[in-house]
Amino acid sequence: MSAHTSPAPAPRRGRRPGTNTTRQAILTAARARFAADGFTKTTIRRVAADAGVDASLVMQFFRSKGELFAAVMAVPAEALTRFSAAFEGADDGLGERVVRAFLDVWEVDARTSEPLMAMLRGAIVNDQVNEQLREFLQDRLLVAAIASRDADADADDAMLRAGVVSSMLVGLVVGRGIVGVPTLIGAEREKLIMLVGPAVQSVLVPAPPTTDDKGADRP
Repeated sequence: MSAHTSPAPAPRRGRRPGTNTTRQAILTAARARFAADGFTKTTIRRVAADAGVDASLVMQFFRSKGELFAAVMAVPAEALTRFSAAFEGADDGLGERVVRAFLDVWEVDARTSEPLMAMLRGAIVNDQVNEQLREFLQDRLLVAAIASRDADADADDAMLRAGVVSSMLVGLVVGRGIVGVPTLIGAEREKLIMLVGPAVQSVLVPAPPTTDDKGADRP
């Protein structure tokens, strides 16, 4: 019986070899760097150096530090875009838009709500995760607020307002999803948006100062 040669295997299709490995190396390096330095101090360049790649390659996979953090925490990038989009448009109704978008991300879409709730639960018992979550939420609110509302806004004032809104919204999620406050669990989502929206509105869009009719500008 004569020997015969098996046909060569067909070439593989799809992503070129090494893409998934490189992406995973970046995520591994970022996870360690975020854990060690927190969100604010971590930079794309440091993550790239830890992963042994160029910073431009990190940006090819992840368009910003926020999206990189989201990927590390298994939060889909579109969740960040959806939340930032709430700041677009007129000032009227901004508070309600922000609350609705926040609840959408944290409660409606399972792809985002499950990892976010896991992160929130971890933040309660883990100081490093607590710091990452706090900085991440405030940074996203601050960046969105300044970039899409007022590029000339005072940074310190914007940071304070972002921190207040972050605390309000996270507190609402904790009350509903972790502590389980009966009145919050039983409340309809739209009712909560109507209640909390004006409070968020007053923080993000403060009323302009007024003067009295008797001449407040007089010496």
